[in-house]
Amino acid sequence: MSSPARPRPRLDRRTLRADLRNLLFDSTAALVVTAVIFVVLYQRIDDGTSATLEVMPHLADARMYWLYWACQAFGWSAMLWAWITVMLGLLRSTRPVSWSPVSHARLEHWHRVTSITTIGLMFAHALAFFLELLRQNEDGLSPARLVWSAFVDVFVPGGYATGTGQVAILLGLIALYLAIPLGLSFYVRAWTGSRLWRVLHRFVILVYVLSAWHTLLYGTNVWFDGWFRTIVWGLQLPVALLFLARLLTPLRHEERLTRAELGGGAGPLLRLGGRLLAAAGVVIVLLVTVTGRDGGRTPGQESGDMLITQPMVWGGLVVVLTVMGAVALAVRSSGERVGRTARPGPEPGATEPTLDPTSDRSDSENPL
Repeated sequence: MSSPARPRPRLDRRTLRADLRNLLFDSTAALVVTAVIFVVLYQRIDDGTSATLEVMPHLADARMYWLYWACQAFGWSAMLWAWITVMLGLLRSTRPVSWSPVSHARLEHWHRVTSITTIGLMFAHALAFFLELLRQNEDGLSPARLVWSAFVDVFVPGGYATGTGQVAILLGLIALYLAIPLGLSFYVRAWTGSRLWRVLHRFVILVYVLSAWHTLLYGTNVWFDGWFRTIVWGLQLPVALLFLARLLTPLRHEERLTRAELGGGAGPLLRLGGRLLAAAGVVIVLLVTVTGRDGGRTPGQESGDMLITQPMVWGGLVVVLTVMGAVALAVRSSGERVGRTARPGPEPGATEPTLDPTSDRSDSENPL
């Protein structure tokens, strides 16, 4: 008599182990890039050519404030790896072209590994800033109060209460705390269900937008308008174009929009609206890059009041979390209805086919 099939584990340990083996190479490359960026930033401070000195001239002693430059270096490498992993994810979820030299399964594998590295770099960026605040101790606090004050400033959303950082650090922390569950959710798909995972994982693009916003708003290297800030804007154009391509030519057939569907209710109209917004985003990024009018401050001139405030950011976060919760409930309820009408499961003792996470075969059931 055949024994009943064992339930699938909630954590996909097999795929996680395979990704962690490759993480060593990816994280080493990221640390090398971070070290190169650190040397460049450090040297520019020593030479007196860094734009940061126009914002914070007291940082001119590069040796004393090396932790600050480590924080900056980790921030820039995190931004670079975030760009890479988003590009890989968008390529993975777009209909493949015949001449592509890399399979979708391989793109998915790279996307997962670079996502983990990105989260690590984001945390290192925050940790270096935390250690710098401990080193400075500008208010002469006792050790316990100093650690608590630095922790609130760096790791508690809304805790940093001065200047542009009130909004910029809040945006960065929201990005970090959303990146962890959304980026690592792949490994618990057996628990959440593949459909719910696919829907929620799409909000990862929001993490990237918040990260780029944090960089452009608070990165002292791109504080002022100029060629470097414009290049950072220009790097968003491939992301915007690929995101539009992903909406126009999705991998899954049920996500494709036809003219016949437009009269079928609010769903198709919302999907059309999303495509139009993505197209508008491409135009905006292109105009900003071409004209160089990228929102940077002008040296020697006072900057105006911030257009975005903390309450606005908190309000936007509430809306996003509400939408995510509503989507999760909708997917869960529809899955239960399908489950009640689905055909019976496999015979006792039967096993489901598994996909080798290191193979080149595309897992079309689970696109990103």
